[in-house]
Amino acid sequence: MTAAAVLFDMDGLLIDSEPVWYDVEAEVVSRLGGTWGPEHQAACIGGTMDASCRYMIELTGSALSVEELTAMLLDGMVEHFHAGLPLHDGAIELVDAVRARGVPTALVSSSYRILVDAALHQIGAERFDVSVVGDEITRGKPHPEPYLIACEKLSVDPAACVALEDAVAGVQAAEAAGCVVVAVPSVAPIDALPARPVVSSLTEIDVDWLLALPCS
Repeated sequence: MTAAAVLFDMDGLLIDSEPVWYDVEAEVVSRLGGTWGPEHQAACIGGTMDASCRYMIELTGSALSVEELTAMLLDGMVEHFHAGLPLHDGAIELVDAVRARGVPTALVSSSYRILVDAALHQIGAERFDVSVVGDEITRGKPHPEPYLIACEKLSVDPAACVALEDAVAGVQAAEAAGCVVVAVPSVAPIDALPARPVVSSLTEIDVDWLLALPCS
């Protein structure tokens, strides 16, 4: 049985944005009088923007609001994205291979619409039938809502879909929604399970294998 749809995360999976996020986060935290390290970024990977901002505020003791800090981070990221989008090897090729088989695709991201649109402008918005973003939902990853909404928009059963994720929170969200998950870890490790393949790069994924994964 061929997968009904393939659902792609964005940051860390299609886009090598974690180094960009790190640079922007480190700059902002430094301006707030704190220090940002890889362990801090790992604690925020795959989660919501609100959660990351609250973490940074607690870390620095800043008096900034979540909204003010969010605006600072988004401004920095948009500037970097427009300067050049760092795509992971095999990202565009895999999306195009899935679409060439006639299988719908969705982009399911914790990033806000302003960042996703900036990325899609360079990736090509036509490569995805729908997109679900962090500031247009009620509950972000690891809650299943983003994936459930994507499947609803595509009119497909989540259990018949394959999701690709690079972060633990994203894996938890997709699996809680009922999707089959292929993990491609970016920063923090992800355990392989009998029903959860883990690969080190998108270039290792054969599209026929991907679409034939045991979905319900």
